[in-house]
Amino acid sequence: MKNNLLFRGSSRALTLATIAFGANFSVWVLYAVLALELQHRLSLTALDLGLLFAAPMLTGALLRIPAGFLADRFNPKYLYGAQMLIVVPSLLALPYMSSLVDHMLLGLWIGISGTSFTFGISYVTDWFERNQQGTAMGIFGAGNAGAAITLAAAPYIVDKWGWENIGPIYAVGLLMVALVFLWLAPSRPRQAENARFEKISISLKEIVGTLQIWRFSLYYYFVFGSFLALILWLPQYYVNAYNLSIKQAMAFTLFFAATSSMVRALGGWFADRYGGRAVNWTVFWICLVCLFFLSYPPTSMTIHGVDSDVHITIEINVWVFTALIFVIGIAQGFGRASVYKTLNDYYPRQMGAVGGFVAAMGALGGCTLPIAFGLVVDAVGIYSACFMLLYGVLAICMITMFIANKTDRFKRRVQWAQNHNFLDD
Repeated sequence: MKNNLLFRGSSRALTLATIAFGANFSVWVLYAVLALELQHRLSLTALDLGLLFAAPMLTGALLRIPAGFLADRFNPKYLYGAQMLIVVPSLLALPYMSSLVDHMLLGLWIGISGTSFTFGISYVTDWFERNQQGTAMGIFGAGNAGAAITLAAAPYIVDKWGWENIGPIYAVGLLMVALVFLWLAPSRPRQAENARFEKISISLKEIVGTLQIWRFSLYYYFVFGSFLALILWLPQYYVNAYNLSIKQAMAFTLFFAATSSMVRALGGWFADRYGGRAVNWTVFWICLVCLFFLSYPPTSMTIHGVDSDVHITIEINVWVFTALIFVIGIAQGFGRASVYKTLNDYYPRQMGAVGGFVAAMGALGGCTLPIAFGLVVDAVGIYSACFMLLYGVLAICMITMFIANKTDRFKRRVQWAQNHNFLDD
């Protein structure tokens, strides 16, 4: 029986795929917690931290492109399971790393967990009708909450069993999730298996040559890439900028990651109801306002008055900072869902290849932005310089979207005029 869903087993497929994605995402951002210990142990600079964060993000981003083509060609369920099994040995090797270079090289291996999104999204979209894709992909995307699992569980593991046991414990957990997924997750429905041969193939050259796909990639670079970068960057930001303890920093970052991840399902519903483009535009404006205030560094001014000097101090305290970050996280959660809803509207038969490319460009934000954060903080000497950088990235996204929207409206008006004989063909 179908009820609201397209194929029998769709609820089980979506649930297990989301759990597996959450487990993979918790592994992918593991360095967000390890960095605090490594920064102290190895005396890392801000740039060193950025490079450390970038290592798993790099492979997780670049491998999403071939993963997308594989997911269009083969059954994504088995690709998904194989990917998890490949990552397990890297976690077992984690205790044996002793230098920054060692951790960076191992991070490239751990980063394979980042391809889970591409396999999972291709697997999930086979199970739902087009008008349910936004909600389904939003629910699946809530697996980003795996970051919250790491931020909550890793400090507990450290306190109870020590830093050296984080990797093996995560390896056991990921192995169990992989085996359960391969055992219980239904294979793709027969209708989708047949539809695989009806899909319109697209080459990487065609994707790279399509300006519209690059636009979607730029939007996703901000809503996902900056989300990923902030998960990695916020713990040490709280410690260095506000002198919080590691546990307090983890708690605040956990709040950001969990709320941003859980609203993604709601964002998918809004995108289904109101359209992905409208949701994206609203998201960008909200983030722009918040980033303006976050970019402002602590400032002291002296105004020479008539009788005496007036001293003014402008500073965003930790609670205002957290509130602004919370709003940005909520907006980004909506944005991540709406971008993929819009993408599915334009490329429903090529979600593996095109979705993988867009996901890769977005994940590159998690690779490049931490490095850029480290560079600007070291160069400018202001902790809030990282938010100045994000403000600039968002401004580019908004200008691009504005121009694209105007162009689309103009093309529609021209087409309407031609159809009504107001212009010569």
